[in-house]
Amino acid sequence: MFASPLVTTATEGHQVSIEVDLTEVDEAARQKLFLVVSEGNNDYSCDHVAWLAPTLHGAKGPLGLVDHGWVSARAGFGEVRKNANCSGGPVLVENQLAGKAAIGTHAPSIIEFDVPPGYDRLTVTGALESGGTNQQGGNSTSVRFAVYAGSPPKHLNEVDGKAAENQRSPELAIAGLEVAEGLEVTLMGSEPDLSSLTNLDIDHRGRVWVCDVMNYRGNQGSRPEGDRILILEDTTGDGKLDRVHTYYQGRDIDSAMGICVLGNEVIVSASPTVWKFTDTDGDDIPDSKVAMFTETGQPQHDHSAHSFLFGDDGKLYWNFGNTGMQVKDAEGETVIDIHGRAVVDDGKPLFGGMPFRCDLDGSNFEVLAHNFRNNWETTVDSFGALWQSDNDDDGNRGTRINFVMEQGNYGYKDEQTGASWRADRITLEDEIPLQHWHLNDPGVVPNVLQTGAGSPSGICLYEGRLLPERFWDEVIHCDPGPNVVRAYPMTSDGAGYSATIEPLITGTTDNWFRPADVCVAPDGSLFVTDWYDPGVGGHQQKDSDRGRLFRVAPPGVKYSVPKFDWTTVEGAIEALQSPNRSARYLAWQSLHAMGKAAEPALLSLYENENPRYRARALWLLGKIDGRGQFYVEQALADDNSDIRCTAIRLCKQLGLSAAETCGDAAHDPAPAVRRELAVALRFDKSDAMPAVWAKLAVQYDGNDRWMLEALGIASDLRADDCYAAWMKANDGNWNTPAGRDLVWRLRTDDAAAKMVELLATGMPSDEAKRYFRSLEYHSDAVRGLVLRQLLPDENSELVVDPQVLIHTVTRMPDFDPAKFPKTHSAITDYIRGRAGEPDFVELVEQFQITDMDEDLIAAMLRDGDDNLSLSALRLLLKRTDGWNRFVVILAKDSTYDPGQRGRILSLLGSLGNGRAIGLLAKMAGDEEMDYGLRSAAVRAMAKSNGGAEELLKMAQENHLPADTHLLAGGLLGRNANPTIAKRAQKLLPQPAAADNAPLPPLDELVRLSGDAKRGLTIFRGVATCANCHLVNGFGKQVGPDLSEIGSKLSREAMFTSILAPSAGISHNYENMIALTEDGRVVNGVLVSETDDKLVLRTAEAIDLELDQDEIVDVKKSEKSIMPENLHHTTDQQGLVDMVEYLMGLKKKS
Repeated sequence: MFASPLVTTATEGHQVSIEVDLTEVDEAARQKLFLVVSEGNNDYSCDHVAWLAPTLHGAKGPLGLVDHGWVSARAGFGEVRKNANCSGGPVLVENQLAGKAAIGTHAPSIIEFDVPPGYDRLTVTGALESGGTNQQGGNSTSVRFAVYAGSPPKHLNEVDGKAAENQRSPELAIAGLEVAEGLEVTLMGSEPDLSSLTNLDIDHRGRVWVCDVMNYRGNQGSRPEGDRILILEDTTGDGKLDRVHTYYQGRDIDSAMGICVLGNEVIVSASPTVWKFTDTDGDDIPDSKVAMFTETGQPQHDHSAHSFLFGDDGKLYWNFGNTGMQVKDAEGETVIDIHGRAVVDDGKPLFGGMPFRCDLDGSNFEVLAHNFRNNWETTVDSFGALWQSDNDDDGNRGTRINFVMEQGNYGYKDEQTGASWRADRITLEDEIPLQHWHLNDPGVVPNVLQTGAGSPSGICLYEGRLLPERFWDEVIHCDPGPNVVRAYPMTSDGAGYSATIEPLITGTTDNWFRPADVCVAPDGSLFVTDWYDPGVGGHQQKDSDRGRLFRVAPPGVKYSVPKFDWTTVEGAIEALQSPNRSARYLAWQSLHAMGKAAEPALLSLYENENPRYRARALWLLGKIDGRGQFYVEQALADDNSDIRCTAIRLCKQLGLSAAETCGDAAHDPAPAVRRELAVALRFDKSDAMPAVWAKLAVQYDGNDRWMLEALGIASDLRADDCYAAWMKANDGNWNTPAGRDLVWRLRTDDAAAKMVELLATGMPSDEAKRYFRSLEYHSDAVRGLVLRQLLPDENSELVVDPQVLIHTVTRMPDFDPAKFPKTHSAITDYIRGRAGEPDFVELVEQFQITDMDEDLIAAMLRDGDDNLSLSALRLLLKRTDGWNRFVVILAKDSTYDPGQRGRILSLLGSLGNGRAIGLLAKMAGDEEMDYGLRSAAVRAMAKSNGGAEELLKMAQENHLPADTHLLAGGLLGRNANPTIAKRAQKLLPQPAAADNAPLPPLDELVRLSGDAKRGLTIFRGVATCANCHLVNGFGKQVGPDLSEIGSKLSREAMFTSILAPSAGISHNYENMIALTEDGRVVNGVLVSETDDKLVLRTAEAIDLELDQDEIVDVKKSEKSIMPENLHHTTDQQGLVDMVEYLMGLKKKS
């Protein structure tokens, strides 16, 4: 009869008035009335509500339902109570007494009433009760009030499902969004004209160009004609985009991730090709199409080539993520950048995602930084400062915003080895979001801000003045994961920046809102593309038919586009001040072509009070033939530090020596200016460079990581020269907090020697680890030479902590125990005392100690650390007598108890090599052995394909005892390998299950309500989810951390991820299959891969380390490591309960 919109603390008065005409149903239906409160499409936490003054009206007068009483009632928490809240306290709304008859309850709730004859109307107020709104800042309270007559809803949250489906219509698109104060959002385009939208650009005429994508990944071919580039235009001047025109359509731009409009040219990024289209006759249909770059990135991968944009320096900027692989030119030749580096992600020297700068024709190509994961788009301000976001490996809450310090390393992989952030290292950060970027390593640039869980995408720099002032000159960014468009107000932080978060649009109600890109229009408004989908990540596109385009502006401001005259100096100068890049591009081209004729007008603009306009003028002035150095020197004397930074960047682009031209800026009072000078020195070959670097270095105070990394970037290519100049400048007085930082960061042999001097003096363990980690960035030869000074054999007077000796020896590639007996003896004594500690097994193996096997056995049997136990077992089994030792340990008359032997069997299954499977087969086939141990052996064998094959062979040859057939068949019948599963089903058939009832369709499943507490129990129990996933620190980390998964996935996507886990595998959580020389097949998530080692994490959260020389082949499986049939571990309601629990795992306010 009635369903309210979503009621939250943003709803006026925290309440909604309800009036229902009961005559709209027949008299029989009128006899039953149901007051229903749903959870509002999120979990039920904090959903305290009250029905105020519920009253029936009719010929007999009013009838208050509070006194009339109910037939039955149910609350999601507490109890349904008369004139009290669900906890028994007074009913408060906005912390004021309700002051009228009330029924307190908690969603999800249903209250059933009998309606006497003669009543035909209901009035009531549905209100949020303060017991809920006072929790978590009121951010978690959201419900819908509904009234049913005749019969109750099938599911208490049915109204949410209906509201959500209705909300999918474009007419309600705005209602699903929460908009920041001072802003208004307008829907400018939607389905059926638009499908899923990725990137956009806006031309000087105010026309919006979008990449309209349907043929993405699993939906390839759904639009046989190919994906489209569309132009949306206002042809009538009424501020509405009334015309949608297809500029280009074709399979060669399927899954396009970037578009850049430059006059009559359009650059489209559709990996593996970057296309340039040209419309020579102005009919909005391209007359030519040429490849700018080829073989750049994996096709159909959003970690590949992204959007280009025009910078105010006259250059193009763009980037690719960590599947970009390389950049090749139109002829297929690998691009070599202006510094002589092949643009290839191979660690020689470049890794991962990279931002680029080049001329408009693609020449003068420069890699600006490296080692990002998926920097989806880049943006640059008028001063030439570059900004990006970056995505983490899904589930690690490590997404970030970066200021791009040119030539910086941004830490996704280990710079030296290419190892994953998951790989162990001596200075491993305490928290996963920080570990993710190697932030404790020398040479890694800090992050501006880490934003938690998300899927960051489009970004722009807002230099307009239409929006409220708090958004002026700030980075604006889309993150479709948490359904938000937000700004990051920046403040200076030493030589770098820190930021806060200021939302513009949030999909509070409609969590299908997936903002993909944001761009500034000529009038200063923003346009946002909406991918519009139930989920994001995992390369999924669940809805390919719907997409939206929104405009953001102050309330009541109609879309209007200024007109510019590019042919005159005055008109071009006016256009250069536009907030829109396409307009500025045409202005730049016109003024640059005018040369000296434009100089007076540009000088006038250079005096403008807006420093961003001044910077735009400076770039053009500096690129007038013969005038560059003059304007660099003039700008270096400017009062504004941003202008001085621009001058240094201009100096670099002009090919001038930064040391010779800008050297005086070494004493600039602004840290940002000194940072830019340092970065500009990196490729400076002049004789003046080391002395200028030293001037900067002696000012370093030991407290600014940004400046330290700028100095490191500057010195890396001339480290010896810089070190010598610094030592001269400080008169050899280097041992200060700042000096110790510098020797930690500098990559010179002398700095390595200084670190060893520091280590020899003794220091706290954490500080010592920092220097040992830094020494890993020096060559093997240098480490081997300088670290000898810490060994007792070399320096008998030196007393060194045994841990320091361990760290020393492990970093000496040529360490020979026979040559250093005192050192080896000290280490052996230390290791003996480490028995029972986490590092014991590693140390025993590392130093080849053979008389501590009893301690290894104790480590193997100890509960609590499966990785440690497996390492001990593997080492023991590798011994010459390893097989015989385990035969004795597992024998019927063993001195080890069944629990200990069961643990050993499980560990053998995890190891899964030939020796392990042989021992397990011996146990499983011994009918005289206790059934519990034989069944444990069968379970262990089923963990690996090698063990599974051996089990099938034993069954076929009648060597598998009959009482384990059912167990083996059940385990192998669910094997991910279809050949094994099919053979098992035939050889070891299973009885029919007791409950073969099929699950309802997905659209019905999502409407079912569940019990989150029961879901938690199932998640941690029978479903075994916690064996592979962390939630708020509980569980094991094989797959993504799920602590905030409810903020990322919709209910539909959550069900799909459980029912079909291989349909959307998170990037970097793919299941890898390694084949070893001895025939083992090892499955697991890639933890780390270097030239020497491959580490895979199994489904049991055990890390298996394989030597590269024992691996025959490694490939990526299309199957997720997550089991396919987890929903079979519980019934339908259990599945719903588990999803209910997962949906409640939200990002913390």
